[in-house]
Amino acid sequence: MAMAFYRSFDTPVAIIRPFNTYGPRQSARAVIPTIITQIAGGQQELKLGSTHPTRDFNYVKDIVKGFISIAEADAAVGKVMNIGSNYEISIRKLVELIAELMQVEIEIQTEEARMRPGKSEVERLWADNTMAKKILGWEPRYGGYKGLRRGLAETINWFSRDENKKKYRPEVYNI
Repeated sequence: MAMAFYRSFDTPVAIIRPFNTYGPRQSARAVIPTIITQIAGGQQELKLGSTHPTRDFNYVKDIVKGFISIAEADAAVGKVMNIGSNYEISIRKLVELIAELMQVEIEIQTEEARMRPGKSEVERLWADNTMAKKILGWEPRYGGYKGLRRGLAETINWFSRDENKKKYRPEVYNI
């Protein structure tokens, strides 16, 4: 609809497609807070769904910068742009990375209730951010493996504080 208004009435529209945002204060429905809060709560056997799909995770500061960049760029009008790190990682590797950063040994338990129905699982979500780089000059500061580690460390730090841990219930599966 937005693009129809752009084409029909010259309404200045730009569409942003942010990929898998994570960071402090994130909903417990998302996989990263689910992993961190279970570990921070002392669990060594993590309950998860499928761990083979890949995702392009993006720290909230990069996503916010992407929104601001697209809103300020006249050249973005009429375009659809991916805001993502251009780096993908499997959920299993993500769990291993978080456990490493939190300095714990964990075991993954697949829980049927956490599995998506077969036809709804997205096997791969990866952002080609070429257009955002070219048109906006936007690049993720938390991109790639090193950037993901930095963003996860900041996120873990926030979720691990006692005052923040109280806000989450890691034993509950949030749908």
